Amino acid sequence: MIFVRENGRTIPKEDKIFAISNRAKEAIAKYGKENVINGTVGALFDDEGKLIVLKSVDRVFKSLTPDEYAPYAPIGGTPEFKAAIKKAAFGSYEPKGFTEAVATPGGTGGVRNTVSNFSAFGDRVLVADWFWAPYKTICQEIGRDIQTFKFFNEEGGFNIDDFKANVLELLEMQESLVIIINSPAHNPTGYSLTVNDWRNIKAIFEKTPQDKHVALLVDAAYIDFAGDEEQYRQFLPVLDEMPENVLPIVGYSASKTFTMYGMRCGAMICIAKTPAIAQEFKQACEFSSRGSWSNCNRAPQTIIAKIYADPELKKMVDEERAEYRDMLLRRGRAFEKAAKECGLEMVPFDAGFFASVPMPNPDEVAAELEKENIFLIPLAKGIRTSVASVPEDKCKLIPARIKAAMERLAEK
Repeated sequence: MIFVRENGRTIPKEDKIFAISNRAKEAIAKYGKENVINGTVGALFDDEGKLIVLKSVDRVFKSLTPDEYAPYAPIGGTPEFKAAIKKAAFGSYEPKGFTEAVATPGGTGGVRNTVSNFSAFGDRVLVADWFWAPYKTICQEIGRDIQTFKFFNEEGGFNIDDFKANVLELLEMQESLVIIINSPAHNPTGYSLTVNDWRNIKAIFEKTPQDKHVALLVDAAYIDFAGDEEQYRQFLPVLDEMPENVLPIVGYSASKTFTMYGMRCGAMICIAKTPAIAQEFKQACEFSSRGSWSNCNRAPQTIIAKIYADPELKKMVDEERAEYRDMLLRRGRAFEKAAKECGLEMVPFDAGFFASVPMPNPDEVAAELEKENIFLIPLAKGIRTSVASVPEDKCKLIPARIKAAMERLAEK
């Protein structure tokens, strides 16, 4: 570094995901999209490689007047948006606790504000060992680090024992603890915790020291693309039942649910035991927002408020999203079936934008696949494929190509 102070951070020369994605785009320009598989993008694309935007949402966007999109939005979000985003996040469930919503730029802002406000300098934040890489970036940026627990047990289910061991270890070391659980449709594996998994998590917290505070961030960015929207919200009552020293926070991404990726819209919503805790959450998170991005884009807030104010419009949005969700699930199932047929081990998969394959040398395998114009993302413990951006017919091809690349490298 010349002028920049690293301040405990590890600053890469380039973002790995965007670098691979750029190479995929260059290959498409050179060889044609039909000859390239770009499984890097965390956004929905149709079978022709075009970004999917819900037409019903697009019509609302194009109908906005300057007064509805140009003024600054309040730091915490417009009142209409905050009311609507709670409905979007919770579905038909009405929390018994006291809720407050704060607008964030996508789901990422909710992660940043949670870590900033509910952990101390030098603390470790607990995440699964299969995790979205920016969790670590966010923690490093604000003077924290991550600690991982083993996500899966030997049976391919949620590893409650290792989760418990790490929770108890960190609560011995720290006065407070932030835990991030990405579910349902976990990034990068596609796994969804069951209601029973959440009950087991609650049972652990009931036996931890009640003078230690835990902020439990449920990163639910992909919840509306996991399957039946009500079925995949059946865990929410368990959050309501958490003990008093646990503050559940739901991180919701309107960028994903309403296909407005570049408009960067989301919210963090607490389910607090008392009005005082909810008010403290609101004040602290709005303070952090003011000190980072200030306020969020008003246009998507207006769009979402309009959708939830018009039952017919909301029905159109829900039905259109359901069609694409079914397409996404077909792709994921095709990938899963092809992996089984060729004998390729997968990380347990349920739904969502991504499917992952464990391996000891993901960077080498990813580089080998790039020679065939197949672009996937190497992670610490394996390779991630975005089934959201790859047509079903190509989802069927990828597992065998991954296995062949692994075998070629093993022979060298």
